[in-house]
Amino acid sequence: MTNKFEQSIQINASAIAVERCITDLALMHRWLNPALRCEPVGDWSTEIGCQSRFVIQVPVLQPTLNSVVVEREPGLVVWQFKGFFEGRDRWECNPELEGTRLVNRFEFNIPNPLVRFGFNTFAAKLTQQDMQAQLRRLKNVAEEVYRVGR
Repeated sequence: MTNKFEQSIQINASAIAVERCITDLALMHRWLNPALRCEPVGDWSTEIGCQSRFVIQVPVLQPTLNSVVVEREPGLVVWQFKGFFEGRDRWECNPELEGTRLVNRFEFNIPNPLVRFGFNTFAAKLTQQDMQAQLRRLKNVAEEVYRVGR
């Protein structure tokens, strides 16, 4: 069984500014959920094959998703991950007449039945709400980057 959460947002900034918010680690940490930390494995990069860890900052457990960039082209980054979730997180910048439409698609399986039950019961709706909140924060950061960079 594969879960798929897809969200999008219109951003009043160029696709280049939006993509920079996804590929620049310092900018990423401005819009990521504060309970989530991204750590590079080696040097930070979003080129194919580059690895990172996403760590959820919860006391004691700190669940981790190991990820690797599996698709990369201008305006597109796809991380594949393994851990308590297995799947892909796709970020795609679509230039439009006035700005950029950013689409985030999170597709995943949860192999452990107990973790799957807990996620479906307690965290699925919160995860979708958090994805929407992240997109709003990313929009704010991208629009600021675009205004300052012009």
